[in-house]
Amino acid sequence: MTDAKSASPMLALDTKLLWPFVWDHVDTVLDAVEALFRPIVKACAIYNNWWPMLSALMYVLVPMPCLFFGGGSTHFMMSREGGGWMDAAKFLTGASAMGSIAIPIILKHAHMIETGAMLIELVSFFIFICTVMCFHQASLDDDW
Repeated sequence: MTDAKSASPMLALDTKLLWPFVWDHVDTVLDAVEALFRPIVKACAIYNNWWPMLSALMYVLVPMPCLFFGGGSTHFMMSREGGGWMDAAKFLTGASAMGSIAIPIILKHAHMIETGAMLIELVSFFIFICTVMCFHQASLDDDW
């Protein structure tokens, strides 16, 4: 049995070795979030209209069913098995993803935003999908 004094330096050493690895991934995630929200803010600023921010709200809502019903993992999204909660998570994720595409198109159809803002929003959605696919692939890898 070891005492607390001898265990604490080892714990500090492990934390110091782990910190750069964690920080690299946090930095990558922050870059992805910045790349996602920067076009939305630009669409709002260029066309002097705040309506494109509704897409940013949808981007926040899209991963919520995965976090609440899927345990934060994307593995259940590709499986055929599951129960009521997993099916609900799949449905809510798909519905919010479709809403992310539909909101800019509906706003353009209602003449609330310009065509350029709609195109910028759709490019932002493409960036979002690429980010989610990269996250899913990275979560499938055992080395991650």
